[in-house]
Amino acid sequence: MNQRSNKVLKAAITAVGGYVPDTVLSNQDLEKMVDTNDEWITSRTGIKERRIARNPLEPTSFLAIQAANQLLQKKNIDPLTIDLVLVATVTPDLGVAATAAYVATQIGAHNAFGFDLQAACSGFLYGMSTASMYIESGRYKKVLLIGADKMSSIVDYTDRTTCIIFGDGAGAVLFEPSENDFGYENAYLRSDGSGRDSLNIKAGGSLHPFDENTFINGSHNIIQDGQTVFKNAVKNMADASEKVMIQNKLSGDDIAFLLPHQANKRIIDATSRRMNLSGDRVLMNIEKYGNTTSATLPLLLSDYESKFSKGDKLLFAAFGGGFTWGAVYLTWNYNN
Repeated sequence: MNQRSNKVLKAAITAVGGYVPDTVLSNQDLEKMVDTNDEWITSRTGIKERRIARNPLEPTSFLAIQAANQLLQKKNIDPLTIDLVLVATVTPDLGVAATAAYVATQIGAHNAFGFDLQAACSGFLYGMSTASMYIESGRYKKVLLIGADKMSSIVDYTDRTTCIIFGDGAGAVLFEPSENDFGYENAYLRSDGSGRDSLNIKAGGSLHPFDENTFINGSHNIIQDGQTVFKNAVKNMADASEKVMIQNKLSGDDIAFLLPHQANKRIIDATSRRMNLSGDRVLMNIEKYGNTTSATLPLLLSDYESKFSKGDKLLFAAFGGGFTWGAVYLTWNYNN
């Protein structure tokens, strides 16, 4: 008779992958499109360029599939062994039909089920918690979590408050049961629905269905109240990070790296100051990609994977529309 182990399962990231399109949209390009300039964009956001998927036949699922396939090929993983595919996104291919289900089929994960997770820029962060819980249940061995967004599909390139910020991209991570004591440790996740009018797409949902006027008014594009979003992001990302550190009895010296959502360099700087972290331990790629929404955190993992060592204490923080925000504490599981 088999006896069930009393050991608590811990979920660990065991592989990462990333993808950004080839087309670069620089600040100089935007100077020709809207009333802005490189100095203004850089000083307020830290962004120099972003990647754009110009091909209309390359939707969010295409970006997600590229990131997933890179991960699978890099680690020589059989897609048939994947149990679940999660896609965090605000730009699904279609309404109703889950992008994750299509991605799972296209990468050959025919034994998996899949669903989408929508929490705006916090989507991947929430997804880390969700994926870990599936692993910790003991019923699932491989959960593929993807953050992917084709933000160019919902951006108005005559609106300088949004078109300077967003880019397209995707990142993927694989969660498996940890074979050591490292992995997903803890999280502090929150939301506040009173902020939903400050960052959204007005049309297309059940509250404001599409009609001829929504396109005339541009209501199918993303809008934001920049000052309100900035103020709340600075406070809540820093608060969440601080709370996770207190919960886990961590000081700034304990954290190997902070992986913050790449929305604005000033928000990132404010968060790192609250944590007493030096700049070399705050990971950024915002200057290259801009804000890729659900993809920012996994793209950081993909870009900086070689910097991590087994046992490194990593702190992830994000803030997004809804409002949604939080922080995740994870210990890195492997050496490169």
